[in-house]
Amino acid sequence: MEDKRISGFSKLSKRGKLKWIAENFFKDPEAVARELKSYWYVNEQQQKVMDGFSENTISNFHLPFGVAPNLVINGKTYCVPMVIEESSVVAAASSAAKFWMERGGFKAEVISKVKIGQVHFYWKGRNSEKLKAIFKKIVPILKKEVKDLTENMEKRGGGITDIILKDFTEIEEKYFQIIVKFNTCDSMGANFINSVLERIATVFRKLIKEEKTFDKLEKEIDVIMSILSNYTPECLVRASVECSIEELGAVGELSAEAFAHRFYKAVKIAHIDPYRAATHNKGIFNGVDSVVLATGNDFRAIEACGHAYAAKDGQYKSLSYCEIKTGVFQFWLDLPLSIGTVGGLTKIHPIAKRSLELLGNPNADELMQIIACTGLAQNFAAIRSLTTTGIQKGHMKMHLLNILNHLEASEKEINLTLENFKNKPVSFSAVRDYLEGLRPKKDKALLARINK
Repeated sequence: MEDKRISGFSKLSKRGKLKWIAENFFKDPEAVARELKSYWYVNEQQQKVMDGFSENTISNFHLPFGVAPNLVINGKTYCVPMVIEESSVVAAASSAAKFWMERGGFKAEVISKVKIGQVHFYWKGRNSEKLKAIFKKIVPILKKEVKDLTENMEKRGGGITDIILKDFTEIEEKYFQIIVKFNTCDSMGANFINSVLERIATVFRKLIKEEKTFDKLEKEIDVIMSILSNYTPECLVRASVECSIEELGAVGELSAEAFAHRFYKAVKIAHIDPYRAATHNKGIFNGVDSVVLATGNDFRAIEACGHAYAAKDGQYKSLSYCEIKTGVFQFWLDLPLSIGTVGGLTKIHPIAKRSLELLGNPNADELMQIIACTGLAQNFAAIRSLTTTGIQKGHMKMHLLNILNHLEASEKEINLTLENFKNKPVSFSAVRDYLEGLRPKKDKALLARINK
């Protein structure tokens, strides 16, 4: 077996990395190298910026950049940027945005904006109450010692909001945490939070070792790590829609009232069954992640936080809620969102910068509202399809072009196929069979090769 290990890969030039990858892992190295180079920016400065985002880059991975117009939030209309490869998502969000635009739009509010950092440590003393008493005296010193790091954030209205000692010794012997709460204003604040935490850990360790009332054992402290938490249940936004049942309108053969109650039951099922809840919430994140990506924010952190929040009561369940009261349909979403509109990629990535400009350069609160409403719009569209026509009808219609591209259809074949399947169910096999009927014998060999 050929050994494909390498030493010093990161020291190779970008072209050197690409050459080694192509020659060692692909059957046609020259063709692969040409293809991957074709996705480099022509503008060298743009490519340099892109390369700076990561390590060992050999090309750029492109995703579609779409928009969902007509999203009305608190009376203001947005055209929302969405970066996603799933063909039906932008169409569904746009459809839901238009639907609710005609019924008063979305309402949104930021409930709280607290972010959390943790210093995890083990203390060898025997009396937790003694540590707690000393900690109260230490807190002002900790705040003073990080003043040079927090000063600029404080000028913008943020900074440290609280420092707490948490005792975990009933679960894990000798284990404690310093919980630090932050307001990071319009920045996501990860680097700021981590810098403050590491300074706090250093100062805390020094103060404990110097504490005159502690014996030798009590001065022994082992700081394991200092890091922000991506679980931010106190950084919360609510998005909602409501209208009378009559305003919902009939859907196909379902009356407005029948549709409303089917919708309510679908959401209730997602609160009962984790298997359904996972797919239900994935639909919410179809909308959320696409805006998060478009604006240069951290979708992995937001996903982790959202799913942790969905399980906060001991069972994983829906992030959205539905109620029908006195003839009024209400649908809402509570979502923890730790995002920023300054710092990170938001002003460096060229498309992220344009995304924020497209949204009117919102502050963090406004962007939280936009993201949550897009997630709710996506969820509404998905449940409406599921409880009426079924998800596949619309999804496969949107997927039709992908199937045609896979089958290498010509422009003429694409137009004929789109017309043929206008009122017919779409499946890969049905499209393949239809193309086979259109093509002469010599082209059927191509189709057979593609299907292998």
